[in-house]
Amino acid sequence: MNWYLYLVQCQNGSLYSGITTCPSKRLKAHQSGKGARYTRMHGAQSMRLIACCLTRSQAARLEHQLKQLPVQHKRQLWANAPSQTIQAA
Repeated sequence: MNWYLYLVQCQNGSLYSGITTCPSKRLKAHQSGKGARYTRMHGAQSMRLIACCLTRSQAARLEHQLKQLPVQHKRQLWANAPSQTIQAA
């Protein structure tokens, strides 16, 4: 099973990171208020994939590393990620 590392841009401009096996379903969960508490509070707008085709272990490790980065680096990742917008399922 392929795991994905993603960033979600919230309505207040902040970025939330997470991992999933189905990006479209995960975005829908974030947008409908059934995702993470952070995105329930700040409203999820859009998602970009940062890495794909990972094992769960690799994805979790990368997510932890991503969460440790300064905001500027996360914004660079967002800007450099393919602009393909994930559509909620």
